Amino acid sequence: MSDTDRAVGAVLGSAVGDALGAPFEFGLPGMFRERFPDGAGELCGGGGWDPGEATDDTQMAVLLGESLLERGGLDLPDVFDRFRRWAAAEPKDIGLQTEQVLLGGDAWDIAASLHFQVNSRAAGNGSLMRASTSAVYFAARGRAETMDAARRIAALTHGDGAAWEGTAILHELVRVALLGDDPLAALPATLAEVAPAHRERWAKVLAPAWHPDDATEFNGAVWPCLGSAVWALRATDSFEDALAAAVDLGGDTDTVAAVTGTLAGAVYGSAAIPARWTSPLHVPLPGSAGRVLRAPDLRALAEALSAATR
Repeated sequence: MSDTDRAVGAVLGSAVGDALGAPFEFGLPGMFRERFPDGAGELCGGGGWDPGEATDDTQMAVLLGESLLERGGLDLPDVFDRFRRWAAAEPKDIGLQTEQVLLGGDAWDIAASLHFQVNSRAAGNGSLMRASTSAVYFAARGRAETMDAARRIAALTHGDGAAWEGTAILHELVRVALLGDDPLAALPATLAEVAPAHRERWAKVLAPAWHPDDATEFNGAVWPCLGSAVWALRATDSFEDALAAAVDLGGDTDTVAAVTGTLAGAVYGSAAIPARWTSPLHVPLPGSAGRVLRAPDLRALAEALSAATR
């Protein structure tokens, strides 16, 4: 399997997970298995979402990926401006914290930190949900650069360093997977690069013995979100089973499944993503003149991101 196929798997897998989980968002554990007893699952729609419709998770990932390509690298003011125009176009779904930061009227380099100073809470999973495209783009740059880029991108909307470090961990695990190596085996080395103030808590939720039932916060928080995605990858042996396990946890199902899809897609590659999930997949882009991306568009985006920094 080529690194390009794994890159497509990460980007497409994240979008599929997003659309698969969206109809079950804020539901109870077990609802996915109740709906699909055979575990196969469909992009069924519901909860205000059409079958196969991706949410803000994938919309923001696309905007980030397009900025990286069009600007030839990480242009943080440009990324923030794209996010802000998207938020102003009233997307169907947007995280409360992200909305406040983007539409608060503050400059790109202080908006998130000011929000954090006022609210003292900014460790939502919103920086994880959009990371598939940037993780693919920076993978060729090595561990230090991919983790640093993740922190800087996360800090655009999340003022809590826990979100920065979680996104850095996800970037690095994807980088390892794109090389064909085991991201789970890379966790100790990855955690060693986490800022000391956050390392212990991240080590706890990413430990082999941790289970989503052990979470002390709703999985809309950054720690249980990434912890649940790593658990789903560890507890299963296929792309489909990993996503089904993630959605069946309930709660913030679209984002937990999007992050799981990023990891599992990088591990298993695009060929492991079933056509019944990619065929109906579509990504509306509010604020972009009615553009709607489909699976072939996401594949092309992933291929371009993968090739851009080789």
